[in-house]
Amino acid sequence: MMGLSARAQPRQKGLETAEKVRKTALRLFAASGYAAVSMRDIAAQVGVQPGALYNHFPTKQDILKDLMLTHMADLMAEWENAGFPDGMDPIERFVRFHIRYHLERADEVFIAYMELRSLDPENFEVIETERRRYEEILTGILTEGAANGRYQVDDAKVATRAIIAMLTGIPAWYRSGGGLSKDDIETLYLKMVQKTIAPETGEISPNGDRMT
Repeated sequence: MMGLSARAQPRQKGLETAEKVRKTALRLFAASGYAAVSMRDIAAQVGVQPGALYNHFPTKQDILKDLMLTHMADLMAEWENAGFPDGMDPIERFVRFHIRYHLERADEVFIAYMELRSLDPENFEVIETERRRYEEILTGILTEGAANGRYQVDDAKVATRAIIAMLTGIPAWYRSGGGLSKDDIETLYLKMVQKTIAPETGEISPNGDRMT
């Protein structure tokens, strides 16, 4: 009778192959774009026959969906477990978290945002639902802050999209070893966001100057 360990070996090997497929597809999609990569390309890089991929992912579209869902699930989990000092302003927590998380995952970020156009309509809706869950975190922060006078925001949802778009663009150009460190980037972008949502102080004089 076959032991449990012997029966588990094929399953373990299958899980390892599926993970290799994910990592390889991630790298290829980020380097060449989803449309330019074929299942045969992925299989060749993984070191298996093309038909073997279909045991794990029926289509290339399924791989893309899986990568995006994994990215969003990891993002939400990291946010829930992010440790920041007590008393830190909520917008600072969000900005610093978003930048730190995304700078460490440039390929995932590229695919998650730039390849949305490559999703089938049904899969697009699935991913958009997860994206909205994350956006709602920032929208809630902005809404509450505007209600208590901490921030000035005319439309929390629009502000959310603008802030996330600005922060998510960082991995596209930032390279370590340059003139700015990751901490520098966090501080600079945090200041820009804070200025964007800073409450008005004083009144405007007839000549356009602000009176404090």
